[in-house]
Amino acid sequence: MDLKANAPTGPLATAWSRHKFEMKLVNPANKRKFSLIVVGSGLAGASASASLAELGYDVRCFCYQDSPRRAHSIAAQGGINAAKNYPNDGDSVFRLFYDTVKGGDFRARESNVYRLAEVSANIIDQCVAQGVPFAREYSGYLANRSFGGAQVSRTFYARGQTGQQLLLGAYQALARQIAAGKVTMFPRTEMLDLVLVDGRARGIVTRDLVSGKIESHAADAVVLATGGYGNTFFLSTNAKGCNVTATWRAHRLGAGFANPCFTQIHPTCIPVSGEHQSKLTLMSESLRNDGRVWVPAKAGDGRKPGAIPEGERDYYLERRYPTFGNLVPRDVASRAAKAVCDEGHGVGPGARGVYLDFADAIKRLGEDVIRERYGNLFDMYERITDENPYKVPMRIYPAVHYAMGGLWVDYNLMSTIPGLFVLGEANFSDHGANRLGASALMQGLADGYFVIPYTIGNYLASTKLTKVDRVGQDFKRAEAEAGERTKRLVGNKGKRTATSFHRELGKLLWEKCGMARNATGLEEAIKRIPRLREEFWSQIIVPGSGSELNQALEYAGRVADFMEFGELLCRDALERKESCGCHFREEFQTEEGEAKRNDADFAHVAVWEHRGEGKEPIRHKEPLTFENVHLAQRSYK
Repeated sequence: MDLKANAPTGPLATAWSRHKFEMKLVNPANKRKFSLIVVGSGLAGASASASLAELGYDVRCFCYQDSPRRAHSIAAQGGINAAKNYPNDGDSVFRLFYDTVKGGDFRARESNVYRLAEVSANIIDQCVAQGVPFAREYSGYLANRSFGGAQVSRTFYARGQTGQQLLLGAYQALARQIAAGKVTMFPRTEMLDLVLVDGRARGIVTRDLVSGKIESHAADAVVLATGGYGNTFFLSTNAKGCNVTATWRAHRLGAGFANPCFTQIHPTCIPVSGEHQSKLTLMSESLRNDGRVWVPAKAGDGRKPGAIPEGERDYYLERRYPTFGNLVPRDVASRAAKAVCDEGHGVGPGARGVYLDFADAIKRLGEDVIRERYGNLFDMYERITDENPYKVPMRIYPAVHYAMGGLWVDYNLMSTIPGLFVLGEANFSDHGANRLGASALMQGLADGYFVIPYTIGNYLASTKLTKVDRVGQDFKRAEAEAGERTKRLVGNKGKRTATSFHRELGKLLWEKCGMARNATGLEEAIKRIPRLREEFWSQIIVPGSGSELNQALEYAGRVADFMEFGELLCRDALERKESCGCHFREEFQTEEGEAKRNDADFAHVAVWEHRGEGKEPIRHKEPLTFENVHLAQRSYK
């Protein structure tokens, strides 16, 4: 497997500019001759589709939602990072780069992270020009707030609905190109497989989710912007439709899967309330700007929060990490919450919760200011819990949120399959072992607006592509295989639903490969998952047929992929014998309970190669070198 990163050499500050100049270009008239497929219509997919179409390419964009506006990017609440230094508090491109590399526990490629920091300022200008209603100061200047893992205020926001507003901006750009006839939109359409011709990505196989029709689409290159795999754990903050299918099917055809065990646990989620739940609800990390996290100092203290005096509260993040306090990164805050709950200090049902208290902020700033900053988040919390967070503290607990792992890509965002580009959360490239808050929106828009328009042009200009047609042998074979898989699911007459299997898999993964992992638990999971997968294919029941609207069939197909991917996730966690970022192996921790890296053996990207059903995958390595940020024990104390 070729893992050549293709990163430019020389000074980081000029690397991206030099690389853009050195890449080959497609002249405007020739751009009209190339067709591109973009799968996914979230921030990365919508921005890429709009940008590529505006350049002149013929673009087809696919999404399984009824509208691109329904992409899960709308759920990102707190903000988007950019190194503009508006508050004049010491921020810079290099500091954003440094914070991101450090926040990812030194498990990301320096070149990609620096480029992300460099183009971040352009994103804000682009979105303001589109009319995105960022919050502003009284003077009219764009407002900033802080997020975990940084000591500067660099996060631009639109109350607690930043993702939605940014997606509306990208959607407007996309809709303009649809109206101009340069983008053909395929909503309610799910990708079932990738099509390779002569080893290159040349199309996809899809299923129309309304009619059930399976067909192929050919193109000169394919872009996957399909999000992450957090829903493998069943309970997560992701929308129920989020899945691993597109990237997993590409992996089965040769695309390397990088660092699947790097799955982020978000510290501010509404706690689980019972078996009835199918997903969890996120409370934005931005709340930690003004909310103070605490638990009763006495274990088992069941009093209501208002009855516990100040002296009998443990503000454990402020106590353990005085420099960063409540703004430590997500992995650190999550493990700390788990630790105090394990020690018996948890609150709420099952004692699996901690308080996020705004009393001090309301006293200092007034309720109107807090309402202006976070009003929709407070309203959402009250609708779900029937508790008023202006009057009583929120209860929060960590939950699965974001996938740092994903398909391996080089500096040009191309996977190990030539012609297959991967953007946003679907790739592994920028966040290492832990994503800093407000960096997901930044990466998605950076990839779509400012990176892929250059790099895909270089591929098209430097590659001799033969003409392919969807009636070709490779397309027909891929269609037939997708059809057979569908028939196998609907033809099975078992006794268990996809939901029951998914819930069982998710519980196993959460217990054995969740916030804390150890070799014994991971080995047990690796043995149990194949047995569960075998039971899935013998006992699954999918009512209805494949030739109609059938959401049970859609779900079953996605769970089948989770069943395969879950095993790889555990294998990756077992092989990485260190603790770093969100990957916390209990065997590898400092005396103070912090993550203990092993830079001598694991300063690399783990990239997995699929070898076929029933065969163990091969683990490859891309070494990581740190020439601009020195390796150091990560500390937020």
